[in-house]
Amino acid sequence: MKGPEQAKGELRALTSVRGIAAWFVVFFHIRKSIADLPDAAMAVLAKGYLAVDFFFLLSGFVIWMVWGERIRLGGLASIPSFLQRRVARVWPLHLFMLGFAVALALALQLTGRGSDHFPWHELPLHILLLQNWGFTEHLTWNDPAWSISCELGAYLLFPLLALAIDWRRVPSWAVIASIAALLALLHSIFASRGATALGQEIPSLGLIRCILEFAGGTAVAALWLRWREAWRLPALASAGIALALAAAWALGLAETFAAPACFAALLLALALSAARRGNPLEAGWLHYLGEISYATYLSHYLLWFAFKLAFVSDAHAVSWPLVAAFLALVLAASVTLYHLVERPAQKWVNGVRLASARSPALRSRRG
Repeated sequence: MKGPEQAKGELRALTSVRGIAAWFVVFFHIRKSIADLPDAAMAVLAKGYLAVDFFFLLSGFVIWMVWGERIRLGGLASIPSFLQRRVARVWPLHLFMLGFAVALALALQLTGRGSDHFPWHELPLHILLLQNWGFTEHLTWNDPAWSISCELGAYLLFPLLALAIDWRRVPSWAVIASIAALLALLHSIFASRGATALGQEIPSLGLIRCILEFAGGTAVAALWLRWREAWRLPALASAGIALALAAAWALGLAETFAAPACFAALLLALALSAARRGNPLEAGWLHYLGEISYATYLSHYLLWFAFKLAFVSDAHAVSWPLVAAFLALVLAASVTLYHLVERPAQKWVNGVRLASARSPALRSRRG
């Protein structure tokens, strides 16, 4: 078994990757507004929506690593604590940014500039994080929150997965086959709808996209747990598979299978090699970007909406100085939201004692 310091280092590196992915999403949303952006850069940034698929895999990986064994040992009594911590993680900042969106919508109405992007009748769905469960036809209010809505669905199903499947008892080849089957199912569902890219049909396909990739991430975590000691060969093999899938993707393999499969192999390679000496992902500043990445992800879209209203005359030709100013705003907002909203609210929600936490059965089980 690895000591806590090494385990912490492995998670630090994955947190850094999350920060990088969050900024890809930021650039994806602003790319069409940047003046004189080179075609090559536009083509790369146009795929920024795929960072969300990496998020889903990483989320399944981390939650299995932290909660898989705890739920198997604790049984049904451990589920309230799990759900409480997930609510504490995602809901407070979501509600804060939704409040910001409501303020924007009211300001637009008061100035005679109402926007279809803020439909009041859908607001209750957004408050409850149900907006992307097939109830709506378009992304509205705070667009990136669609993925948080889908993550909530994955969280609710996770205890069932943890109780039903013990990946430790499944041979490695079968775990790998399970990952491939989950991603093949994802591809077939998208293909049946005529979708050729993972960013299409988000209101109707986003939830299944999240659940299947999240489940795949739990299986990747199972491989990491059994290979983390003798890590070199599996890490090299995983990196090679990721490169091969990326090449096949470039040569025409469907994105709806190639991208999540490539990311799953890449995630395993990164996790296996994460805490090794000299890993650049261990850099403190990069890890901090990962720590504040949820705030970056949830705040940037509405900030861009407001920024354009205040400072941009031509939404399709924003100058580089203004782009730099916006990126600085997102960074400052991420830091502020993380320290003044996200972390304090998370601590408060986690501090609420659930009735099950006081039950004699759970106390004896914990003992």
